[in-house]
Amino acid sequence: MPIDLSGMQWLNPPPEAREAEGRLVARSGSETDFWQGTYYGFHRDSGHFLHRSRSGDFTAETSFVGRYEALYDQAGLMIRHDETHWMKCGIEFTDGARHFSVVVTNGHSDWSAFRLADNFEEIFVRVTRMGDALFIQYRTDRQPEWRMARLAYFPPDIADLSVGMTFCSPQREGFEVEFRSFSLTDVKSRDIH
Repeated sequence: MPIDLSGMQWLNPPPEAREAEGRLVARSGSETDFWQGTYYGFHRDSGHFLHRSRSGDFTAETSFVGRYEALYDQAGLMIRHDETHWMKCGIEFTDGARHFSVVVTNGHSDWSAFRLADNFEEIFVRVTRMGDALFIQYRTDRQPEWRMARLAYFPPDIADLSVGMTFCSPQREGFEVEFRSFSLTDVKSRDIH
């Protein structure tokens, strides 16, 4: 399904972004990232994020391909309240390979990542918010069933959120990504098994 960009807004617009045949094609700015403190000590809120508002429970999905070349090149979905309350998930390039990565930030950031097989081009990412939980799933163009990546806590009293596509390149500029789909709907399923 083509991406409908109507009503979406940028946090930190990238130097290059265009809609082409229902897809969002973009290139990152220099040393962009989202991170708050943990281990590394720095606080960054400069990543690119195209979003729309949403409250309550929902399911967000996107699919994308990227030209991952440098350490920490990343793209995926983001759910955000403010600088210190957000979640991003998707592909992150680390140790020379694509990893499925999730960062949850409730004051301080955490990071989980696992290496993916190299035999895919496009990845599909889904996040479902249910009360105090974010249920994070993924699949690829070579593996059609949804797989669980993480069940994460997110404060249930935070009602107004921004939800959308994000990408960053903490070590460089010019990371290229093509988002091929995006949807934001009511909860598709509450079943995690």
